[in-house]
Amino acid sequence: MQMGTVIGNVWATRKEDDLTGLKFLIVQPESPNDSPAGGSFIAVDRIGAGVGDQVLVTRGSAAANMSGEVKLPIDALIIGIIDSVDVEKKEVN
Repeated sequence: MQMGTVIGNVWATRKEDDLTGLKFLIVQPESPNDSPAGGSFIAVDRIGAGVGDQVLVTRGSAAANMSGEVKLPIDALIIGIIDSVDVEKKEVN
C-alpha cells in the first residue's frame, strides 16, 4: 500500500466497458512526513475520495482484481481515506 493526496480528477467519456461508472482521481504519492514520494498517477476511486483527501492506495494485481469476477485494466485503486497519521521519531544521539 501507498499513501498519497488526491490532487485532481480525470474525466473520460469513452473508456473500456468494464470501467463504466468508475471515478478516476490523480494521486500524488507521499511519505509519512507529507513529502512527495514519486510522480503522480491515476487511481480508481469507489469509496468517495475527493481533491485534498489523503488516501491509501493499492497498486498492481490487487487493484486489478477489485471486482473478484473480472480482472479490470487498472493498476491503482484507492482503498481508504486517511483520518490521521502518527509517526514516532527516534532521537539521534
